[in-house]
Amino acid sequence: MNGQNRADIKIGLAVEIVLKADQRTGKLTKGIVAEILTSSSFHPHGIKVRLADGQVGRVAKIID
Repeated sequence: MNGQNRADIKIGLAVEIVLKADQRTGKLTKGIVAEILTSSSFHPHGIKVRLADGQVGRVAKIID
């Protein structure tokens, strides 16, 4: 799953996000979802989340 649909993302889920500073390089950061920040049901660049460690970015990949 690619993280574009809000319904696929739940609090406590392990994900890889792209931080704002890493958008040019596409570097992924792993973490656990603490809060879902995007209110719409779909976003083409990924749903924006806050990780448990406080980092904010868009979900690039959901880790099974």
